[in-house]
Amino acid sequence: MTTETKLPFDNGFVSSFSKEMSEPAWFEEFRLKALNDFDQLPMPRPDKTKIDKWNFTQFNQHTVKSDVYASLAELPEEVKSLVDVDAEMKNLYIQRNQTPAFLSLSEDLKSKGVIFTDIFTAAREHGDLLKKYYMTQAINVDEHRLTALHTALVNGGVFLYVPKNVEITEPIQAVYVHDNAEANLFNHVIVVADDNSSVTYVENYISTMETSNALVNILTEVIANVNAKVQYGAVDTLARGITTYVNRRGVAGRDSRIEWALGLMNEGNTISENTTNLLGDGSFGDTKTVVVGRGEQTQNFTTKVVHFGKHTVGNILNHGVVKDSATSIFNGIGKIEHGASKSDAEQTSRVLMLSEKARGDANPILLIDEDDVVAGHAASVGRVDPVQLYYLMSRGIPKSEAERLVIHGFLAPVVTQLPIEGVKKQLTEVIERKVR
Repeated sequence: MTTETKLPFDNGFVSSFSKEMSEPAWFEEFRLKALNDFDQLPMPRPDKTKIDKWNFTQFNQHTVKSDVYASLAELPEEVKSLVDVDAEMKNLYIQRNQTPAFLSLSEDLKSKGVIFTDIFTAAREHGDLLKKYYMTQAINVDEHRLTALHTALVNGGVFLYVPKNVEITEPIQAVYVHDNAEANLFNHVIVVADDNSSVTYVENYISTMETSNALVNILTEVIANVNAKVQYGAVDTLARGITTYVNRRGVAGRDSRIEWALGLMNEGNTISENTTNLLGDGSFGDTKTVVVGRGEQTQNFTTKVVHFGKHTVGNILNHGVVKDSATSIFNGIGKIEHGASKSDAEQTSRVLMLSEKARGDANPILLIDEDDVVAGHAASVGRVDPVQLYYLMSRGIPKSEAERLVIHGFLAPVVTQLPIEGVKKQLTEVIERKVR
């Protein structure tokens, strides 16, 4: 059963915006169908988190106008620290609220056929290629209301395509700057690695204000075709008061690899889904996630690896820290479908609670529909290990510093995986600030 929700925007607005952005007809049709399907679809139901009172649909402005950055020297200092301003060769996209504000792609990668551009330019200039991957393999429009709402109202995002046999050794970076409290983000990110290619993509969501009542609805689709490799890093640091729904999903072809390193550090209520579908035989999926919750925020994180192909391997590692009155729920799901013989599904979820009122929950789930497989899980929720604290304090380290070191060590598996030094440093500083 669904209940009707009155949206602030209608078909006329959506059609007008699509034409203003010079989108191809198929893109506009996608939007309108999604908007018309919205009321018939249910809301998502994250396990152990009630979201019926959360605001995902009511807001005043679909887009805000922002100035572009003529050069990286104009970036706010907190954004400058994420990028190598002095590097001669940059593969970098910066979006300011909904405005594509800076783009740089090396001539070498352009000559090899690499496409890296904002989602609207991709729709206009690479429409046939975008259409092949846009919500056709990873995420479906009609999964629930939030996927339909996103599709109808997409107002930002990026398209990265790596052609067959192209191996990119330097990271590709996208930074989404949220510096207007009225800006609501409906970003769509697509990363495609064609056969025998490889790429590392790193993105940052960063708010430059402390509080905002904005809505954020992000969909990411990662496609790794035959024998391709995608390393995907993300650090999300959106402001207090922002309600966020983020769904990052990958599809792995035969002998391909998708590796996620996610630092989820938003200050507001957040629903995060991260799924890797191992379709091809011999494919590999690995997800490492770190989270710090504080204040009164509620967060729900579902990490899922689904094995369809034979000889597939899926690993999940979730580490979370919760303090004050915050609540963080971790759902780890390893699913092996019938026919996915010789597959291996492993997961570990661990939560540290730093306050009496903090609530952490780790829910490991294994769903096995095949006999000849390996699967395992581990989960723990508790306080900082007193043995570790005692060891450090016995070496003359004060208790507060010892606790800080234990927490950093606990979250290190993801921090060390991020390939851009500025992003790694930012995540370390955010963790330091949030657990202080």
